[in-house]
Amino acid sequence: MTRPSARALFRPIYIAALAGCLALVVVVSGLYLSPRPAFAQGAAATNAPSGLPLPRYVSLRAGEVNMRSGPGVQYPVDWVYRRRHLPIEVIAEFQTWRKVRDHQGTQGWVHQTMLDSERTAIILGRTRTLRADPDANSRAIARLEPDVIVRIAACPQEGGWCRVRAAGFEGWIRRVEIWGLRKDEVLD
Repeated sequence: MTRPSARALFRPIYIAALAGCLALVVVVSGLYLSPRPAFAQGAAATNAPSGLPLPRYVSLRAGEVNMRSGPGVQYPVDWVYRRRHLPIEVIAEFQTWRKVRDHQGTQGWVHQTMLDSERTAIILGRTRTLRADPDANSRAIARLEPDVIVRIAACPQEGGWCRVRAAGFEGWIRRVEIWGLRKDEVLD
């Protein structure tokens, strides 16, 4: 009977140790590598974790909301919104985080609990006239300054007008004068 070499004796131990180290590297790298969020393309994509279409419009639930550079609290805060009900467009989702874009094009990540399904819009450009009926010759009810947030009551398919509420007034404003809904979106 021949005696096995030291190399042959330690080979199973070496292989087991190497496999253990490799498994440890895989586990540790999984902890430190940030997951890549899935981005949906198109106006009616529903492969988001919430099952809701992307993109879509929502509003800010709180008077102070942090926008982060990535989907998690470990990412730095890039921006702090201090306007409750500000309209925001959700453009992607990752677990409980939503990638959003505001009316100025700023993008970042917000936790889903900071968003509300209430539909609002913001007045664009210059002072706009709120009218009694969806007609440019209709009686003026109020003048709305730029960046005023309005609540959307309805946006019918025809006519290019939306019924909104702001500061105790309710009336009609042209779609092109507000930001917070898709071009052909109908709201009842």
